[in-house]
Amino acid sequence: MESTALEFFKQIVETPSPSGYESPVQEIVRQYAAGFADDVSTDVHGNVMAVRGAEAPLRIMLAGHCDQIGLIVSHIDDKGFLYVQQIGGWDTQMLIGQRMTVWTADGPLFGVIARKAIHLLTEEERKQVPKIKDLWLDIGVPDKEAADKLVRVGDSVTVDLVFQQLHNNLIVAPAMDDKCGVWVVMEALRRIDAEKLSCAVYAVSTVQEELGLRGARTSAFGVDPHVGIAVDVTHATDCPTVEKKQEGDVSLGKGPVIARGPNMNHKVVETLIKAADTHEISYQLVAVGRATGTDANAMQINRSGVAAGLVSVPNRYMHSPVEMISLDDIDRVADLLARFVESISPETSFVP
Repeated sequence: MESTALEFFKQIVETPSPSGYESPVQEIVRQYAAGFADDVSTDVHGNVMAVRGAEAPLRIMLAGHCDQIGLIVSHIDDKGFLYVQQIGGWDTQMLIGQRMTVWTADGPLFGVIARKAIHLLTEEERKQVPKIKDLWLDIGVPDKEAADKLVRVGDSVTVDLVFQQLHNNLIVAPAMDDKCGVWVVMEALRRIDAEKLSCAVYAVSTVQEELGLRGARTSAFGVDPHVGIAVDVTHATDCPTVEKKQEGDVSLGKGPVIARGPNMNHKVVETLIKAADTHEISYQLVAVGRATGTDANAMQINRSGVAAGLVSVPNRYMHSPVEMISLDDIDRVADLLARFVESISPETSFVP
């Protein structure tokens, strides 16, 4: 992976983007894509769309959502403690004892989420899973008056956005779901050989996927693609307690995960597999027997229908502060999508 591409990835991972607060990440995406796209635009919803070959009759949309799960300040009590609501799906146990950042109008503000110490918990309390209403965020102020000078209700909150590299080219950070998808679609667009491009390709950093695939719906309506590929994460099953019989055999470092199932266009899937085989890109297959909770689902039912596919990055510990992915995997996914696009001609039909 080129150093500039790695730096782009690190930048978006360490920049906050809870749903509804995507602007900082999207500005980084816009600046990066401007170096190779024919045009970069942002719609009123906040989706960033970078395009190459826009005049071609066949349109392909590559979507990765930039929004991450987070929190939002909902109350400040008399002692200056903050209470929050969830943005997206959290396991609240993951939040206890975490270092947090409140993203205020004046910049980031450090705090911690906690509850009373284990010594003070009753036997019954120790057995219970805490609810989000039972947790508070401590920013170290003495009272509400002091807190009000720093924080407003509605400010967003994230866990500490730290990018750390492990052995074997593995990376740990919050929001790999789906910052790595944003990186992939923009890198894929950059890597396409101009001489082999005969269709219009839109790489879209979509918003509010975690709130109901909202950005993919609005951007797909605007792009009106014939083919739509979502790039998201999927559960890696190469760690303890994950059931392979239901979730599939998915490992970090073994390449893109191509989904097969009733909501995936068969010809799109087979074209992805052919591109991987032709260019010797390792890949994995998973079965999905229902509509996915990804941007692929929103694109599939756009307007009169889109030939949809889903390519995923294996991810351990999804929706946690320590999501783990492989740099080798995202590199291969970007290559796969670039080669897939190069194999499409205006005459290519995806009608079943």
